[in-house]
Amino acid sequence: MLNSLRTGLNLHRLILLLAFSATLITFLNSYYSSYQVQKQQLINETLNNHKAYAAKLVSATDNFLLAAQQQLAYVGKILEADFNNQELINAETERLRLQTNSFNSTIIVNKKGNILGVSPASLNLQNLKVDSFGTKAALSYRRPMISEPYISMAGNLLIFMSQPLFDKTGEFIGYVGGTLYLKRASILNELLQVHYYQDGSYLYVVDENNRLLYHPNKHRIGEQVFDNKVIESVLSGHAGTQNVKNSQGIEMLAGYAPLSVAPWGVVTQRPLQSTLAPLDNLMWQVFLRTAPIGLFTFILIWVLARLISQPLKQLAETASTLDRPTTSQELKQLRSWYYESNELRNAMLKGVGLLQSKIGLLRQEAQTDPLTCLHNRRSLDIRLSQLMAQRCPFAVLAIDIDHFKRVNDDFGHDIGDLVLQSLAKLLVDATREGDVVARTGGEEFIVIMPKVTAKRAYQLAERLRMQVSEYYIEPVGCINVSIGISGWPLEQLSIEDVMKLADQALYKAKKTGRNRCVLDATFCQDLPLVSEVPVLE
Repeated sequence: MLNSLRTGLNLHRLILLLAFSATLITFLNSYYSSYQVQKQQLINETLNNHKAYAAKLVSATDNFLLAAQQQLAYVGKILEADFNNQELINAETERLRLQTNSFNSTIIVNKKGNILGVSPASLNLQNLKVDSFGTKAALSYRRPMISEPYISMAGNLLIFMSQPLFDKTGEFIGYVGGTLYLKRASILNELLQVHYYQDGSYLYVVDENNRLLYHPNKHRIGEQVFDNKVIESVLSGHAGTQNVKNSQGIEMLAGYAPLSVAPWGVVTQRPLQSTLAPLDNLMWQVFLRTAPIGLFTFILIWVLARLISQPLKQLAETASTLDRPTTSQELKQLRSWYYESNELRNAMLKGVGLLQSKIGLLRQEAQTDPLTCLHNRRSLDIRLSQLMAQRCPFAVLAIDIDHFKRVNDDFGHDIGDLVLQSLAKLLVDATREGDVVARTGGEEFIVIMPKVTAKRAYQLAERLRMQVSEYYIEPVGCINVSIGISGWPLEQLSIEDVMKLADQALYKAKKTGRNRCVLDATFCQDLPLVSEVPVLE
């Protein structure tokens, strides 16, 4: 049992396991909850920031486009007053491009599609007819227009803005327009690049046909993007935020808003991993700072668990030795410093007292004849073994009541039991303190007398016989006993041999007339040959 306590799940380990588990779960739960709360807060903050960025950029882009349209309209008013003045056309075309750098190139076209003025002149489009999507669309549209992206006659991917021209009668006479290059440096690119960051954040602009008008990766400008929820939402005229995956499968936090001047949408986004990187570092710092406290807590739990479990462990170990005589003293020495263990110790002390008392009673009952309270055969054998182990000589008196059957028949067994009890008391009173008096069955008794010679044993037996014959027992009267005497003077004899010789001497006493003592011949070597001493030969 003690080995199982040492190798099994004892209270100390159980307390440690429960306390460590509870502490660890609490720590991990708080750490996880804190991480999740801050993560969600960081995500929400990032989404809101990008939504604000998108809205701010939309406002700036709307203002830029409105300003560009106002410039075109202003130049248009000047040209409408003197549209046939070539010098004026050339001057206004150049001034429109250079005054604010709003356009990469400018152009003035008459209603037949002939290019009257162009800047820069290096484009070599003077006096040619317009042949690109935007310039041709402006002829038929005849309203302020912002075109879709297209490839110009000079091979540039661009957006074309135009302002129609009318004479005094309201007849369409042509238009003035400007281009915004999408893959080359332009004021639009410079405006959008303000919101590009090195932490992975970037933005892009799409038109109503899902075509990229701006992207940090210039190779993607002009590409059409489908199956993108953010683009679908912003082109539907909605502003907001979303968690999405980009075309490369990277999870992004996106904010978006639509333009009001043009059917475009602006999306600004940042990788989720980049967003959470500062949080990961922060949580690591939190862990490093809380680790010493956690370690101290674990050590404190270990010490307290040991203090709590130690008394109970000692009580458990003592519980396996409750039958030892020293158990009560060991329990009293145990230090039970808290209420529960002290109460258990007191209960065990009471239990040990009761147990040992019960064991003593059982031991006494196991070695005592219940009728006469004398030693029984088991107790007698134990005492004989001890005497022989100590090499101590002893005499054996085998005693039997003469004609005891008549007592039971004439007076009943209750009176017979009374006779047996009276004889037992008489034997105890007549023998010495160190002698052993036992009832071995029925009316048979054995008396063991240590360190007694044969002569002395015979004298004591005769005195005992005479006392019994003179002792009056109501209502039976006086009884007689026969006694066979043997002993252990010789080492070659066993207990069985000695007891058998005593029985044989008793049998001779019975056979030769009863109410007498007979001494075994092997035990009478120290006796003088006196005729009055019956000897079993």
